[in-house]
Amino acid sequence: MNLKNSVLKICFISILICYTGCSDEMRDKIADSIHERVLTVDSHVDTPLYMNFTGFDPGIRHDEPGSQVDFPRMKEGGLDAAFFAVFAVQGKLTPEGYEKAQQTALQTFAVIEASLAQYPNLAELALTPDDAYRIAKAGRRAIFIGMENGYPIGRDLSLIQKFYGRGARYITLCHLSNNDICDSSTGPDDSEDNGLSAFGRQVVAEMNRLGMMVDISHASDKTVLDVLDASTAPVIASHSSARAVYDHLRNLSDELIKKIADRGGVVQATIEYVKDHDPNDPAELPTVAEFIDHIDHIVRVAGIDHVGIGSDFDGGGELADLHDVSQMKNITRELVKRGYTAAQIEKIWGGNLMRVFREVQESAELH
Repeated sequence: MNLKNSVLKICFISILICYTGCSDEMRDKIADSIHERVLTVDSHVDTPLYMNFTGFDPGIRHDEPGSQVDFPRMKEGGLDAAFFAVFAVQGKLTPEGYEKAQQTALQTFAVIEASLAQYPNLAELALTPDDAYRIAKAGRRAIFIGMENGYPIGRDLSLIQKFYGRGARYITLCHLSNNDICDSSTGPDDSEDNGLSAFGRQVVAEMNRLGMMVDISHASDKTVLDVLDASTAPVIASHSSARAVYDHLRNLSDELIKKIADRGGVVQATIEYVKDHDPNDPAELPTVAEFIDHIDHIVRVAGIDHVGIGSDFDGGGELADLHDVSQMKNITRELVKRGYTAAQIEKIWGGNLMRVFREVQESAELH
């Protein structure tokens, strides 16, 4: 048994002892110990929005309201890795709209690359699961890139490989509106759900070929079903929670959660769609405990191997006791409080997503 497994076994035994009675302080110490030793991955943060449009410096700790992620606070909160989103606002389905979105995407890639070049001692671009473990072991933050919204692809499949070459390891097929690839969960109310288009099936096939994870967050229910039918590799929901807990179009039904799991995929629960509340009223913010209710539900529906965490920090996600990335340990503390073992917490915090990531890359090698 290696040292890491020995530590996790000790943590598991400690949790069992706590069932018979231990102080909150002792339980939190156990949780913090687990948090420090497992690979912790957040599958979706929108921090590049700040970096792209405000000149935000991720290498400096920020305390101003609104900002939630930077490299120092990632370290403070014990977050080893995060997928930085290259986001493009949905525009018209025209050559001019595509060109504008493509330029925005390329500019965002460049901003991320520049920040990593500026702070090589703090963070490094990660391209594979092995990179994440290696970078974390060295005490730096592993920064993956995911594209939020396939709109910049336009109708040009070759751009998928171009974005892959810049580091993108997943693409969220759509955002708030329908595009050429698929229909969105929040598309026009009067439209039928047409799901994945014929072009969208080509997009999925190309992503499978390259080893990019297909992300169905924001997609309509029929799109999710169509993607599961089209993809030869497991898929992810980078930031979606359970509709049975909070009935919101952005969350996933039990049927979809189960089907994603049956195909080997993972649902990364998000802190943005936890419960109905006024986002402008701090007193109404959901809590970490209410967020974990979604994880509990996904575990009951799909099993412990098919759930993870995608906060959507800097894009709308915030909890009353999780205002920014420096407070990530509060999630692990609540998981321990509910009786999750160290091994289960390791899966939730990154193990499940990295497993899917590996399977997607291995599937690509067979093409």
